[in-house]
Amino acid sequence: MEDLLAKAMKVAQEAEVFSYSRTETPILFEANRLKSLQTRESKGTALRIIRDGRVGFAATTRLGDEASLVEMAREVLPFGPEARLTLPSPGRYPAVEVYDQATPAVPIEKMAALGDALIARLRQANSEILCEAGVSALTAAVVIVNSHGARAEYRKTAFGISIEGTLIRGTDMLFVGDGESSCHPVTNIDNIAKEVERQLELARDIAPAPTGKLPVILTPHGVRSALIMPLAVGFNGKTVLQGASPIGDKLGQRVFDPRLSIWDDPTIPYQPQSRPCDDEGVPSQRTPLAEGGVVANFLYDLQTAAQAGKKSTGNGSRSLGSLPSPSMTAFVIGEGDVSFEDMVSDIKEGLVVEQLMGATQGNVTAGEFSGNVLLGYKIEKGKLVGRVKDTMVSGNIYEALKDIVALGRESRWVGSSLRTPAICFRALSVAGKG
Repeated sequence: MEDLLAKAMKVAQEAEVFSYSRTETPILFEANRLKSLQTRESKGTALRIIRDGRVGFAATTRLGDEASLVEMAREVLPFGPEARLTLPSPGRYPAVEVYDQATPAVPIEKMAALGDALIARLRQANSEILCEAGVSALTAAVVIVNSHGARAEYRKTAFGISIEGTLIRGTDMLFVGDGESSCHPVTNIDNIAKEVERQLELARDIAPAPTGKLPVILTPHGVRSALIMPLAVGFNGKTVLQGASPIGDKLGQRVFDPRLSIWDDPTIPYQPQSRPCDDEGVPSQRTPLAEGGVVANFLYDLQTAAQAGKKSTGNGSRSLGSLPSPSMTAFVIGEGDVSFEDMVSDIKEGLVVEQLMGATQGNVTAGEFSGNVLLGYKIEKGKLVGRVKDTMVSGNIYEALKDIVALGRESRWVGSSLRTPAICFRALSVAGKG
């Protein structure tokens, strides 16, 4: 990489080399049976050069082809984007634990057995269920060097188990599911199985769907499917620069309920989205986004930070074949002080939403969401009375998050990038048939 950097500096004023390699073993199950298992390896190198106010970029996955990167980057330089960034100088990186040597040591046979055991557990709960499941292990290595003398290098691991179950009875289709991920091996399926068994039990009876402006509780899964994409767009520094974020001009102002705090934190140990630095070599940090309902920061990479007159928040992310752009890492919504059971007991008529389908097909930039309830339960007189069908929920996240009834006191990771409690909203639009 140093040789490549030296060659690049013969044609550039600044240069950066990004190298990435990964070994991944995904195991897939379909219709309750093992479908495929394989181990995939990939690696590549990307070069970014800056000269005369322009950025040149090239990438390759062919070993031994790195030297041609300089010529490719030089050729596209006149047509590249305007360079507003300055590459980082050497600095100290936080000690973020993201590698567990036990993860790549898990035998593929044990991984397959975990998937089999999870499916068998759910079929004990309901023999008619059809399951799709996945078990995966990943080991990755990242190295970044630049012409200012900065060098960042780390390894990380990730392990994940997920399952989705479908029950079909005539025209009725029920979808349930859950998953867990970590940098450690996930070898205990109990939490996942119990969550899906809970969903099956609550969905056993069907209740008439409510209609109108009603209280709605989003479980952690529901928060991810309805709110996170619009929030990620709203807090993205690039969207702010484009003038498209509804909160872009609200820095320092109270926009949300004063009980709401949100932050982005890639320094959490052993979370798959954590890392000691971003993909530009900027040290990772915990970035408050909303504190007590007040907009505190936006997420920046080097380029958008320079354009905004800010410092990078360490949120530059990239694939091998693309330039960095700002992106959230581990998104955390702070806990409240109300149990899920108490949220439900205080509602005369309302809805609990586990999953929304298609919620992000509306005007995400404006914070609009509207989706079909893939899994949700009706609340009557403080009790869950059954699953709803043919129901839609819609609203605007900025309006809804101004007027929340309660934040759950227990939060959980949903996927690898979100930790959130349940959230109870005073009124969302609910439309049901029959």
